[in-house]
Amino acid sequence: MPLCKKKRTKGKALIFSAPSGSGKSTIVHHILDTFSGMEFSVSATSRAPRGEEKDGVDYWFLSEGEFRSRVSAGGFVEYEEVYPGRFYGTLKSEIDRIWKAGHVVIFDVDVKGGVNLKEYFGDKALSVFIQAPSVEVLRERLVKRGTDSAEDIEKRVAKAEEEMTYAPRFDRILINDDLQTAFDEAEGMVKEFLSR
Repeated sequence: MPLCKKKRTKGKALIFSAPSGSGKSTIVHHILDTFSGMEFSVSATSRAPRGEEKDGVDYWFLSEGEFRSRVSAGGFVEYEEVYPGRFYGTLKSEIDRIWKAGHVVIFDVDVKGGVNLKEYFGDKALSVFIQAPSVEVLRERLVKRGTDSAEDIEKRVAKAEEEMTYAPRFDRILINDDLQTAFDEAEGMVKEFLSR
């Protein structure tokens, strides 16, 4: 689906945030596949690459020292020290690169990162909070994924309950009860935002 007029999309951002297991990444990939002129913002991290992860594709991998140096130089739109010495953030250079190409930047970030990005971009961004219909459904999805231990699932569920309190700080809330319905609703939100 083509984007609306170029002038309207210049300098815009889409922010998708959600508790783990809500379907955020699936919805973000659908938006990227549906709309032309969108580009995913690759986050930076101070952790080492895992498995087949590639620098500049999965993350921008920086040493802890490099990350701290860029923070001091004002090189981040937002960042967070998730664990001691383990940073994640959005590089200003990444946003500039995407906007220079004439694309809309799209973010798939945690809830706190989403709130920080919305504060930074203001009306240039649409922030969408995606959530499962209930905490029980979220727990079932995490169990079905089969990637976490029972203990980790309970930690994720507890974190999700806390993250859900952030939902009112987003422009829109999308309940992902049925995936096709969620796709349709997300498309509608994006179209409406880009037409402004």
